[in-house]
Amino acid sequence: QVQLVESGGGLVQTGGSLRLSCAASGRTFSNYAMGWFRQAPGKEREFVASISWSGGATVYGDSVKGRFTISRDSAKNTVYLQMNSLKPEDTAIYYCATGITTTQLNFNSRGQGTQVTVSS
Repeated sequence: QVQLVESGGGLVQTGGSLRLSCAASGRTFSNYAMGWFRQAPGKEREFVASISWSGGATVYGDSVKGRFTISRDSAKNTVYLQMNSLKPEDTAIYYCATGITTTQLNFNSRGQGTQVTVSS
């Protein structure tokens, strides 16, 4: 089993940027697709982005396309989420998760999450 620790969240103004990190330990990181979800108070969980085990394929949720970029560094067992042009509606707790493929993520594998707050 892979253990995940998210970091990099914080408070940022509208239009700003943040880079989230998700450090993995345990079973072989490079065997898994990885992804990010987010959940805001009173709202349903939302898929944000995912990346294949090789890094060659990425998928994005419609609300973040063109603003967010997911990447991974297998040497560091870390997946990143670069978030640009942030909006107040991006405010949420962000979780990373492992998966079999970019469209089959296991939310139950998530870490503790990292809070992102975008002020207007």
